[in-house]
Amino acid sequence: MKNFALSIFLLLGVNFAFAQIITVRIDNLVEKKVALASLTGEKISFIDSVNVHQDGTFRFDLEDKHFGFFRLTVKNKAWLDFIYDNEDVEIETDANNILDSLQVIKSESNKIYYEFIKLNKGYKTKSELLQLILARYPQNDDYYLTTKEKLTWVQEAYLYFVNVTAQINPNSFIARYVRSAQLPVADVEIPAEEQLTYLKTHSLDNVNFYDDGLIYSDAFTNKTIEYLTYYRNPQLPLELLEKEFMAAIDSILNKAKVNEIVYTHIVEYLLDGFKKFGFDNVLNYIVENYVIKDDLCLDQKLTTTLERRIQQAKIFKVGSIVPNIILPDSTSSMIELNKINSEKILIIFYASWCPHCQTLLPQVYKLYKNQKEKKYEVVAVSIDTARTDWLNFIRKNNLDWMNVSDLKGWDGQAASDYYLYATPTMFLVDKKMNLIGMLMNVDEIKSFIQ
Repeated sequence: MKNFALSIFLLLGVNFAFAQIITVRIDNLVEKKVALASLTGEKISFIDSVNVHQDGTFRFDLEDKHFGFFRLTVKNKAWLDFIYDNEDVEIETDANNILDSLQVIKSESNKIYYEFIKLNKGYKTKSELLQLILARYPQNDDYYLTTKEKLTWVQEAYLYFVNVTAQINPNSFIARYVRSAQLPVADVEIPAEEQLTYLKTHSLDNVNFYDDGLIYSDAFTNKTIEYLTYYRNPQLPLELLEKEFMAAIDSILNKAKVNEIVYTHIVEYLLDGFKKFGFDNVLNYIVENYVIKDDLCLDQKLTTTLERRIQQAKIFKVGSIVPNIILPDSTSSMIELNKINSEKILIIFYASWCPHCQTLLPQVYKLYKNQKEKKYEVVAVSIDTARTDWLNFIRKNNLDWMNVSDLKGWDGQAASDYYLYATPTMFLVDKKMNLIGMLMNVDEIKSFIQ
């Protein structure tokens, strides 16, 4: 029995002795500490600071951490990524050129990762150039045939790495990552004019949306942005471009729905990306058709603007009763929304400094004043914070409808009650304060005010 207990102790001791150690040496490093963080798509989560020895060496272990991508950052913002994949890691580099000088001394997964990054870059450059030649040369030309053979060889070499070299341990994180992150390879026999259609149809075929462990990498985010580029056409007007993006989003998210963790991860990435680039209609489309419809629980770190957008879309459904508004007008008299005697009321949230508001409000005012038979009233709620700016805007545009404001900006009661996230925003309600619709422009006002 004693021998059995000793054997178990020794066995456990051996397991503990082989905790995975990360060893990094950065020559010419001045800083005494580096920051360690984990990566989830494009999100960086700080873990700890690591002390650097005089020779530029530092060590730490990730025994209690998930497998995936991690990042080391020095004070001057230079950084290097590595993969933790249940093995010791040893990396050497130079502070003056961290990425180009990087050498993986120990860790098969990281050797494969950095080779994959290099191969991807080379494959993309070579295949695009070769495809360009094939598109311009006649098929019976000797150079065409030589180029076609070269492209076939480039593709085969790339696929051999992805399907053989990187799959020595097929269940490892790096093997799974490479399978999903690989670039799409279109058969050389597919005509150039059909390649885009092929990519839209097949470029997501190798992505394993079931594998939620891959959220701890850039696999899903990179494939998402790569797929969106197939639908990006700068020559299209904004409205049509947004529809193209919506079609791409449908393709991605309908595949991602097989795993809620992956699905949520990609939705958050799309929301953040389209918010940065100001594609409001695309954002609304994602919120309405995915976030709300599937009741997704998103990251609590979402910005106030995005959270308000989501809450507004959830709460302000056609037929719902809108919150009452009690605010002072430009003469300091109180205006109360539910006491306005009109069949319909158009509530406009705006700001004097908003360029779109400066264009829209005069157009709405002209429509309002030209009513042959008064069918609606307007309550214009300013989110200005400076009384002078607000009153000057009213005078400049001769706005003699109901103008109200508490001059508290985005923190005002009405802005909060209506989950205001952008200006201008328009709500059309009936005399019982039931929401008829949220309107986008003058044409929509015309269609609702008959």
